[in-house]
Amino acid sequence: MTTTPALTRTPRYYLGAAGIGLLAGLMSGMFGVGGGTVIVPLLLTLLVFDQKRAAGTSLAAIVPTAAVGVVSYASVGAVAWVPALILAAAAVVGAQIGTWLLARLPQNAIRWGFIAFLVVVIVMLFIVVPSREAELPLSWLTGSGLAVLGVFTGVMAGLLGVGGGVIVVPALMFLFGTSDLVAKGTSLLMMIPTAISGTIGNLRRHNVDLVAAGVIGVAACTTTALGAWLATLVDPFTANVLFAVYLTFIAVQLAIKAVRAHRAGRTR
Repeated sequence: MTTTPALTRTPRYYLGAAGIGLLAGLMSGMFGVGGGTVIVPLLLTLLVFDQKRAAGTSLAAIVPTAAVGVVSYASVGAVAWVPALILAAAAVVGAQIGTWLLARLPQNAIRWGFIAFLVVVIVMLFIVVPSREAELPLSWLTGSGLAVLGVFTGVMAGLLGVGGGVIVVPALMFLFGTSDLVAKGTSLLMMIPTAISGTIGNLRRHNVDLVAAGVIGVAACTTTALGAWLATLVDPFTANVLFAVYLTFIAVQLAIKAVRAHRAGRTR
């Protein structure tokens, strides 16, 4: 097996991984996402990782990043613990369904469908601004709804490799009336068991660069708390606008992939 540039331990490698971690941690803390949408493309371009190793390394780095984010949000009472566990358990089931569907559904059609979903969410972020004091009370109805949301999140993760935060955070705000801070803290907690489970599987398949994951994770931990602190400073509407910008970035990424895949299919 040949050694790729991503595995060459040069100063550029360590500096690149640290820079990726600093940015991913800030995004994770501010928006309640794992940071994979930042880590994966930067690993592909800056450190020349292949897609599988980039995804596996990103998932491993998310574990400490999300843990710091949870502690930061928990310090201001912005984590719904039991709902997060319901979401995580359901997402694990959904991920298995998603990977099963992956070989049976047209990937590009799924991408465009998810882009349409993101566009709806972006529009809603300018219309619905939940109260900062709103919480997430648990009942049989909300518990069932959270389980459905978790399964859907897991399915989309299995199909597209997108993290749960881009789905869970807006869903908790719009469908459950949760404040943006509680949505973000709960989303980060939900990611931890899922990321650990996925990382164990990736380690068995040798799809994780542990050194890069460690550097990214440690660097991200230094800025995650900063991002969470910044999230508490901005008003809910401004937070929604910033999240809309982040989701637009993700939608553009997916659209580029979809267009490239369509063109590649036409040239065959």
